[in-house]
Amino acid sequence: MAELANVSPGTVDRIIHNRGQVTQENVDKVNAIIEQYGYKRNILASNLALNKKFHFAVFLPKYEDLEYWKSQISGIEKAAVEFSKFGIVLDYFFYDFNISSFKESVKKVLEFDCDGLLFAPIFYEESVRFLNEYEKKNIPVVMIDSNIKTNENHAYVGQDAFQSGYLAGRLISFAVKNERQVLIFKITREIESTSVYLQRIDGFYSFFKDHDELQNFKFSEVTIKDSGIDQLNLEMFAGINSVFVPNSRAYIVARFLEQNNIKGVRIIGYDLLKDNIEYLNKGVIDFLINQRPEEQGYMGINHLYKKLVLQEPVEDTHYIPLEIILKENYFPARKA
Repeated sequence: MAELANVSPGTVDRIIHNRGQVTQENVDKVNAIIEQYGYKRNILASNLALNKKFHFAVFLPKYEDLEYWKSQISGIEKAAVEFSKFGIVLDYFFYDFNISSFKESVKKVLEFDCDGLLFAPIFYEESVRFLNEYEKKNIPVVMIDSNIKTNENHAYVGQDAFQSGYLAGRLISFAVKNERQVLIFKITREIESTSVYLQRIDGFYSFFKDHDELQNFKFSEVTIKDSGIDQLNLEMFAGINSVFVPNSRAYIVARFLEQNNIKGVRIIGYDLLKDNIEYLNKGVIDFLINQRPEEQGYMGINHLYKKLVLQEPVEDTHYIPLEIILKENYFPARKA
């Protein structure tokens, strides 16, 4: 470019980066060449030359005993290793599955100075309050697992929760001719207020509302705390043909049905947890909808990398495809 404009490389650098005094004639010549031939500053080279660091805060539930969140962390750490040579540094903030722990972590995250935030909003109302406060920092936010709406449009990586519930409804309806009793089995933690959980149930019911021809379906609901799973009893499943579990705990229902030798009940749930896969392979669970959590974690960091390091335009919403897993198409099952 300097040769084309007949100026020194230093002059081109001062014009591109808008520093130092340069004659208007040279400015016009360099800008004309940029317009004619195109120019894109090598962002990565500039960052590496300056040894610039980008700190991303990762704000997630504790994962030690939770397969789903372990997979999220695996994807996040894979991205961290891949992008570390470009100055990416991750700082983790974990909270227990209770509101008091979440609020304590919120204080630390609000005080932490960073360039971007990866966040899993488990508690809906508290997450909305946190995001409204965090927006004052004017820092990019990417949500994973659950998407909630606030005053600002933040990025989201994950499934369309409503659509995944709608899909579960369609799976329940397949090859059904006689009257079907469908049980929505809610196995929750002490608090289950995630928008993704509620949207799945809404999507499930919406499928049947949209299909008036499916008049032979009757619905009931049961809610128990996962700390009280010994509350399951045979009466809950009397006359039930299908069970929809709108989270990753389908294996709890499957285990009870197997132990009590109850057959012929179609079960649909979420996530490729070890226990879920066990009952999928046994044929007790019929369908699992895979959220691909490792991909969510990776894509969340990748979004911040592209936006902040490469300074590229990126879509705010990245929906993970809805993946239906049966025992026939689950690879380890075929391999075995």
